[in-house]
Amino acid sequence: AGNFAWGSENCTKKVRVLDVVYNSTSMEMVRTKTLTKNTIVQIDAQPYKQWYLKKYGVDLSKKAKRAGGKKEEVAEEVEEKKSRHVIFKLKAREAKQKLDPAVEEQFQSGRLLASIASRPGQSGRCDGYVLEGEELTFYKKKLEKKKKA
Repeated sequence: AGNFAWGSENCTKKVRVLDVVYNSTSMEMVRTKTLTKNTIVQIDAQPYKQWYLKKYGVDLSKKAKRAGGKKEEVAEEVEEKKSRHVIFKLKAREAKQKLDPAVEEQFQSGRLLASIASRPGQSGRCDGYVLEGEELTFYKKKLEKKKKA
């Protein structure tokens, strides 16, 4: 476990490290699941999903495009009652909010790719950041190559 920052949303949460997926130094470190700086790991997405739901009122575990308007209305009725002010605030935030499709895809699986920024062996802590944008696409390609080989 450790603190991982989600840079674009300016949010840091304490999450579980689920698996070591990639290390540029050697595949031995992936096999033995050694945590070192700049290792790519999979982390639990649940704390970020809960934060996103609270801030934007959008559930990331469900596909927004598939769900019809009627289903969303029914879901809102089941949830706790919100004041008119809070509803308008959430709608305003949701209008401005944009999420990288690659990151959104990872939320569907419940696991996010993240990089370790601290030196766990020295500090005894495993802190890092969630991968997004070009860095995420780069490491996804690396993982695809690894699966094919």
